[in-house]
Amino acid sequence: MTPDTAPTPASGFLGRGPWFWAGAFIASSITLGILSFSGAIEGRGTLLVLAIVPLLLLAAVIRASQKRIAAKEGQSPNPRLAQTRYVKRVAIFTSLYLATFALMTFADEAFDAPFAARVVIAVMPGLAISGVFWAIGRLIIEEEDEFIRMLTVRQTLIASGFALSAASIWGFLEAADLVAHVDAYWVAIAWFFGLIIGAIANFIQHGAIGAS
Repeated sequence: MTPDTAPTPASGFLGRGPWFWAGAFIASSITLGILSFSGAIEGRGTLLVLAIVPLLLLAAVIRASQKRIAAKEGQSPNPRLAQTRYVKRVAIFTSLYLATFALMTFADEAFDAPFAARVVIAVMPGLAISGVFWAIGRLIIEEEDEFIRMLTVRQTLIASGFALSAASIWGFLEAADLVAHVDAYWVAIAWFFGLIIGAIANFIQHGAIGAS
């Protein structure tokens, strides 16, 4: 094995690369969701503080992904450009989401804002999440490697199928008064979780994950 072909710490499936931090992100998010639904967490302020943990882990995923991209330079005609832009865009919109969600929480608990202001403030976190969807769409358009583009499209289709199926099943259970109501933004969370499922499916079948 030559130095050019030797694996790097960022590319190992079980190493402390994107997969390690993605697993930690999923575990912390699930734990946070369980604590929230069980009533162990009271108030949005406490939930916001605890939400910093998975967000920091998500930042670790992004940083590990950047290292993985750098390690694979030379894989396609312009290997780093599309992926690097994608990682930067996701980081920006994730930061905007955290800031706007904090603003919404503060406005809701600190003072009684006018209706129009509350609508604008409440829409802002959703727009930040929409920015992440846009970033993934731009990645598909800008990626020059057809194989990576195919994997990314496949990954997003799996995520969409998972999120829409989960939303449909839960919706019918809710209509039958068998489960509690869940806010609509959980569909987006299910979709992001579906990206992990899609990445695993890609890795098992093709040996590569797609969008990291």
